[in-house]
Amino acid sequence: MPQLAFASSFFEEYERLEKTVRKGVREVMAKFQALTVTELLSDRGLRLEQLARARDPRIRTIRINQAWRGVVLAPDDGGDTYVLLKVAHHDKANAWAVRHVASVNSATRGLEVRNVEALETLTPTFERTAGATATRLLQGVSDADLRRLGIDDHVLRVARTLVDKGQLEVFGAYLPEDQFEVLQFLAEGFTPEEVWRDVVAVRRPTAPGPHDPDDLSTAITHTRSRIALVSGPRELQDILTKPFAAWRIFLHPAQRRVAYRPSYAGPAQISGGPGTGKTVVALHRVRHLLERQGERESPERVLLTTYTNALAAALRESLDSLVDDPRLLPLVDVITVNTLAHRVVRRATGRTPEMVDSRQERLRWQRIAAKLELPWSEQFLALEYRHVVLGQGVTTSEEYLRASRAGRGSRLGPLQRARLWRAVEEFTGELAVEDRRTYLQICEDAARLLGRPGTPPPYRHVVVDEAQDLHPAQWRVLRAAVPPGPDDLFIAGDPHQRIYDCRVSLRSLGINVTGRSTRLRINYRSTEEILSWATALLTGERIEDLEGDGRDDLLGYRSALRGERPVLRGTASVTEELDAVARQVRAWTEADVRPAEIAVATRFHDHGERVRQRLEAEGIPVVALRDAPPADAPGVRIATMHAMKGLEFRCVAVAGVTAAALPAPKAITPPELDPLQHEADLLAERCLLFVACTRAREALHVSYSGTPSPFLPLPDTESRGGDDH
Repeated sequence: MPQLAFASSFFEEYERLEKTVRKGVREVMAKFQALTVTELLSDRGLRLEQLARARDPRIRTIRINQAWRGVVLAPDDGGDTYVLLKVAHHDKANAWAVRHVASVNSATRGLEVRNVEALETLTPTFERTAGATATRLLQGVSDADLRRLGIDDHVLRVARTLVDKGQLEVFGAYLPEDQFEVLQFLAEGFTPEEVWRDVVAVRRPTAPGPHDPDDLSTAITHTRSRIALVSGPRELQDILTKPFAAWRIFLHPAQRRVAYRPSYAGPAQISGGPGTGKTVVALHRVRHLLERQGERESPERVLLTTYTNALAAALRESLDSLVDDPRLLPLVDVITVNTLAHRVVRRATGRTPEMVDSRQERLRWQRIAAKLELPWSEQFLALEYRHVVLGQGVTTSEEYLRASRAGRGSRLGPLQRARLWRAVEEFTGELAVEDRRTYLQICEDAARLLGRPGTPPPYRHVVVDEAQDLHPAQWRVLRAAVPPGPDDLFIAGDPHQRIYDCRVSLRSLGINVTGRSTRLRINYRSTEEILSWATALLTGERIEDLEGDGRDDLLGYRSALRGERPVLRGTASVTEELDAVARQVRAWTEADVRPAEIAVATRFHDHGERVRQRLEAEGIPVVALRDAPPADAPGVRIATMHAMKGLEFRCVAVAGVTAAALPAPKAITPPELDPLQHEADLLAERCLLFVACTRAREALHVSYSGTPSPFLPLPDTESRGGDDH
């Protein structure tokens, strides 16, 4: 029986196909699985055809329906594995098939596919251009090193013509996958040794044996990062109907190495920009920890935690899809840190105090400042309490006098600190009398209760997603919830998505990831066009790393996906903007994008409500993300930018990006009050817009009315009159 496999290049386009074509693919693949090799080759309905002008006779086409064809790599080496590479309209599929050639990478031993006609056309042109240039992009890398990294003679010729990164990107769509990634890393300044470690070694088989350039069947088995082998009808159905099924199969080698490492000696950390797969890696790490349970006499409990309830619900749904053994799932708690803290306090005391929200907290600080005739605003007092007192676990006036106020922009002498501490005592005393607490106070209480002598930690392993937004008080809960030791904490986060200004030094909290930290650099969600546009929002900004003692950057951050450039649209009025958003959403749905695959993000709820009303007037179904709709609920998702954190959609409209909304005035500390906090607040607002834009996988539409946000990358000739940019 033929073995069916799918290339990741097929999945990158599958969701964009029309419904009738997707149905045809499912039917053809099901038939494919039921045939013998002899029946497959002779079936008149499938028409597995070898094209007359094909540069590689092993790349053939198969009939999906009257107008559409699949491109299949068919073995000629005695193997029985057939790889579906692409589905396209008849003429486009044939054109693609005749131009491409399959090969085996000499270093990774993986299967590669290249557009040989395009390379043969472009290379002489670039060679002539390079002849007039004194420097080359890769002139510091020897031919021997390039060949050791898997660069073959054809690609080596291309590599020696490159003058800059822009030329490399032009070639990128035509080069073999592994070789292109090697060249990208070298172009970013990584050494050949680093590229071998991070790109080649993680793909290369443990015992590769001699290189056989014609053994495609073995190469296919070595290419699990880009090829999914299908074992039966049920797995075929899962792959073609459940997006997460594709995610769990196509772990990049760098991701798999981190997720399935047998053990870490202590806390481990994975970081990377949006769409690099941090959450998927965290989920796989949980799976790995669960699957080890069979090796132990007594089961060990696992906590998978994140910042918001919406994210926790999404993690639980994904974990249910990923873990095959349902008996293991009860060993995992998927909850927020605040929920964990509430549970700890309730179990220890038998009650849970009434919670104080941020608005109530601000009003209380305002009243205390007036009562004590303090010179500071309620915003300053609240931030001092959050960042210094709760941030460092300060409990007495003596500790506060000695506490570091690094990151706070106004100096406080001993007398001023004494006056401010009176306000802290007034605040905490009032809440204690009323039996009320803030969320971070509950976390402080929980950490203290878990730290009592003789109290056993509730978990053996803790996996943290969206770690960049956790406050030190929340980290202290997590540190106390698991005993220090191997595989105690696994942390996933991205400092560039820090939207709550949580300043943390993990090392100061007893969490040291030195030597156990990995950065992911390849975006698997958004197109390069969306990624480049969104990354420009943060250009020149200083981003502190997760450890809190260094700087993070997006060096080498890129996407292999290509698509349309984002649309930036300015209008003269809110009404015109709402009309433009409605037209764009309608265009997406008419292009066969399901409403549930579309989201509209706004800075505030009120503008989101205006969008909802406008879409409903057009007859477009809408659901509010804050209502926690099930994944299969029909309707365009409407949400604030904060609520979009950790989610993704095929198409995203970010609306209301005006100067009055971003930065939001209430979110910004006046510079005269605290210049450092002012800059931190502005950065958090920039990161918020960055987060909203990077939720889009295929299409991004950003709009504003009137005066645009200063964060937007507008051309110097911006007219603000409804132009697209």
